[in-house]
Formats: sequence, C-alpha cells, structure tokens
Amino acid sequence: MPYTNEEGGRLNNFANEPKVYQAEPPTNEQKRTYIILGIAAGILVAGLIFVSFSVSHVS
Repeated sequence: MPYTNEEGGRLNNFANEPKVYQAEPPTNEQKRTYIILGIAAGILVAGLIFVSFSVSHVS
C-alpha cells in the first residue's frame, strides 16, 4: 500500500485510483435497444397507473 509520511511522522494511506478511460458513444444497435427498453418501460408505467386508477375508483 502506498503510505506517505507527513509532518510529525504521521502516515497516510491513500486508495489506489482507477485508470481513467474515454467513454465510447453507443452504437446504433445500442441506441435502438435503449429506445425499445424506454418504450417498454413507458408502457409498463402507464399500465400500472391505469390499473391503480381502475382499482381505486371501484364503487
């Protein structure tokens, strides 16, 4: 572990920093997948809201 000495003889232990890398933009296939998953999530949320309103307004 990388220790450093400070004034007064104190030791500090610093965490190892991860390697930094440039993120790559999503490919067209990944973009299409994100759109499909977004639409599916929207349909799921709309369905849950519809069911909750239907159940709560039963007389």
